Amino acid sequence: MKFLLGTQYFVYFAVRGVVLPYFNLFCHHLGFSGFEIGLLSSVQTAFVMIFPVLWAVAADRFDARKPIFVICTIIASLLWSLLFFTQNFFPILIILSIQSIFYAPIISFLEAFAMDILGKDKKKYGKSRVWGTISFIAVSLILGKALSVYSTSIIVPLVLLGMIAQSALAFKMPNITQKRSDSKISSPQILNSSWSDFRAFFSLHTSLFLLAAFLMLVSHGAYYGFFSIYLESLGFSTGFIGFAWAVASFAEIGVMVYADSIFARVALKKVLVVSCFFAFVRWILLFTTDSSASYSVILFSQLLHAFTYGSFHIASILAIDKLSPEGTTFGQAVNNAITYGAGIMVGFFLSGIFYDTLHGYIFFASSFVAFASGLLILAVRFDA
Repeated sequence: MKFLLGTQYFVYFAVRGVVLPYFNLFCHHLGFSGFEIGLLSSVQTAFVMIFPVLWAVAADRFDARKPIFVICTIIASLLWSLLFFTQNFFPILIILSIQSIFYAPIISFLEAFAMDILGKDKKKYGKSRVWGTISFIAVSLILGKALSVYSTSIIVPLVLLGMIAQSALAFKMPNITQKRSDSKISSPQILNSSWSDFRAFFSLHTSLFLLAAFLMLVSHGAYYGFFSIYLESLGFSTGFIGFAWAVASFAEIGVMVYADSIFARVALKKVLVVSCFFAFVRWILLFTTDSSASYSVILFSQLLHAFTYGSFHIASILAIDKLSPEGTTFGQAVNNAITYGAGIMVGFFLSGIFYDTLHGYIFFASSFVAFASGLLILAVRFDA
């Protein structure tokens, strides 16, 4: 099962290795404005804020995590295929909006599967997740070189191939049932219990932590939405852009592989605060980049991805797992919705509004959002 989990992460992040660095660049080459690109990105992530939670509540209430996971992967693939038939902004906006309803919950379901499959070895989560990092590196590097020869139109079919593979793998996932189903509790009681678990999840300290995580991901909106476009505007080649994305993912590997040792020695709160500090530094470095001669600055800032994504992400997954009722899916879904949903959505939307006029200054603003996240975490009473 651990091999299957690693394979799932490998395929999922191979798709992300196409989408994150290059899909917005594809839209830019179609002639979309910064505002339109920001709107496309923010609308997709808006569904990450809503539907993973709804799907997760349904999965927990009806004990149907695997069937929902399978259905979502298949429908997401079918909807993505509609992009072959249009290159206009509004049809693409509609297609991506509907497709996101089904694609958005996939990663939070994978995280929930991971916590169940790993069991007592949850701190070894990084060793499974690292396969996603490896695939992201390989795909972003290879595609960066390929795009110097081929047009960005190859992005749509490549993503579809990855989604089809994810759909096929979904049938192999374990049909893990909630532990409470083994007891003699009636069905209505199980349904009511899942709703009470959901309400109890939002304690004061959990809510403060989620707010801090939200701000951290808001600070990433400019990076995920406009990093490739920003580098191209400064004169960097697509080959270097792909290499820069690969360096960021490569930096995660050490954190992923040695996560169990790191978190056995360092408290979650300390890891989260340090991660926010390095995000502040990272966005300042991108702001200071003003020409294609700044290779070393760009690459060093990408190495900080080990902290701003790697350590922060794993710490968040472990923290939410501790805060969630055992055997449920919605804790990871709520975390994903608030961070990679609402946080990235707000970051995408704001950077989309201001990119055409402010350019690099959007990274300057992002640095202070990350700093505020770190300050908030310092104020949280968090048992780690």
